[in-house]
Amino acid sequence: QVQLAESGGGSVQAGNSLRLSCVLSGGTFTDYNMAWFRQGPGKEREFVARIIWNARQLYYADSVKGRFTISRDNTKGMMYLQMDSLQPEDTAMYYCAATRLHGIVVESPAQYDYWGQGTQVTVSS
Repeated sequence: QVQLAESGGGSVQAGNSLRLSCVLSGGTFTDYNMAWFRQGPGKEREFVARIIWNARQLYYADSVKGRFTISRDNTKGMMYLQMDSLQPEDTAMYYCAATRLHGIVVESPAQYDYWGQGTQVTVSS
């Protein structure tokens, strides 16, 4: 049974950085395209970034482009999200997600098979 677990969230001031990590267990990591989503208070879950199985293609939401960097280490079954220049509007619960869909745009939560429990990121001004 595939399980995902995030870590690395916290509370920081605007302009600072955080690095989120996600580990996949119970499955073959390279079978999955991976993504980060976030959900702020009173908001719907939204796409942040995604990375295909071999890390050769990366995609970002416009709101984080140039500030966040997604990566993965297939030898460790790990995915990361380096978040720089954090702003209060980045405050949210951040989730990692895995999908077996390949070759299409996968930026809707409904397209993902497995989810972590989430890690909270709070950015104060």
